Amino acid sequence: MLATSNMDYTSPNTEFTYDVNQNLLFKKDERNYINSLSIEQLNTLGNTSLLDIFLSTGNVVEPHIHQNATELVYCISGAAVVSLINPFTNELLNFPITPGQVANVPQGWWHYEIATVDDTHLLAIFDAPVPEAIFGSDILRLTPPSVLAHTYCLDEAQVQATLAPIQKTVFIGPPADCVTGVSTSPNAVCKPNNQANNQPHVNAQPYVQLQTSLHAEHSYGDAVNPAYEHLPNASYMLPTSNYTPYTMQRQLIGNGWRY
Repeated sequence: MLATSNMDYTSPNTEFTYDVNQNLLFKKDERNYINSLSIEQLNTLGNTSLLDIFLSTGNVVEPHIHQNATELVYCISGAAVVSLINPFTNELLNFPITPGQVANVPQGWWHYEIATVDDTHLLAIFDAPVPEAIFGSDILRLTPPSVLAHTYCLDEAQVQATLAPIQKTVFIGPPADCVTGVSTSPNAVCKPNNQANNQPHVNAQPYVQLQTSLHAEHSYGDAVNPAYEHLPNASYMLPTSNYTPYTMQRQLIGNGWRY
């Protein structure tokens, strides 16, 4: 059923155009921000919506899921790696995209995007009039450290100290005030998945070294996970820092965020 099935197209309030630049969802700085468009801004949209994403090298749209929509990520300029976990195979898949290429994230799948060059511009398109999301930062900061420690047999004090800096939804990481003071690690590369990229031209830049401050003690190697009998194909760091405020978001208790 169309989201606009009850729309009165003769009404003077019917909207057919909108300037997405006027609806800032989140801004980290002048080169890292996201604008959004949903049926709340344009009432004739139907079952579609989008995020207009601008990123510089090494910036990450933090790990999250969309519980009500599939996401198609289209690269307008620059380059990025779209990473997702296939819940049916327990595989972490990394898909590098450059201008004209897309990566598709099925509804409810854990995923994130990392810019691999400056001035990266992505368009995320959803098959829902208002996309919803549950962010990794919210799961980490709202789950009691005691529960995490007990569940995974961890030291509770260390868990609490590690997660204490996460006070808000991150959205684009690392946060603007993140300072690590360590050198870049060669393990911080999102390696492309073996699946062929079916397009008429060759991806000239399958992946690049992320220009972020990483440290060996914060990265996880490609050791076999005996629980899932899977060989992970990427390493990544867990940042710890204070987090910048976010704007124009509404939290729905028990139902994630709506853009």
